[in-house]
Amino acid sequence: MLLSHNFDVSPDIVPTLSREEFTEVFKEGLSVHEHLKCRLVDNPHWIVEVLFSTEEFLPQQVGELCAYALAQKRQKQRSPSAPIPEILILGGIKTTPPTSNSPDALQPGNWGVDVVETLSSQKFLQAIAWDATIAQKSPESIFKVELKD
Repeated sequence: MLLSHNFDVSPDIVPTLSREEFTEVFKEGLSVHEHLKCRLVDNPHWIVEVLFSTEEFLPQQVGELCAYALAQKRQKQRSPSAPIPEILILGGIKTTPPTSNSPDALQPGNWGVDVVETLSSQKFLQAIAWDATIAQKSPESIFKVELKD
């Protein structure tokens, strides 16, 4: 599973995260699960690879764990007067050929997951036309995790 980061909030609310800091969120936050491993990847879009056994975890479960890991980090970082950003974890299975020959490119059959921080998950989903995007996809090939304060 490859994770990207879509930061759609003001840095006055929570600080932006470098690729390394974003990776650390999941290395630390998922470390209590010995069968989840994370690493920083060398790709312009994807940042973190989360390795897991599908016999132990469903992709949506890993998405939920990722949402909680990011929320825990953001609780510690947020401005006291600001709300914590809403977190969306939007996952889909790659069905088309890879866009590059990089070993860290998303491969067919693997999960690509957008980790989104936003002030309004509803507005964000409307802006990317989520409902239209998933309308023709099978329910087993996508998932959405929504975490609000």
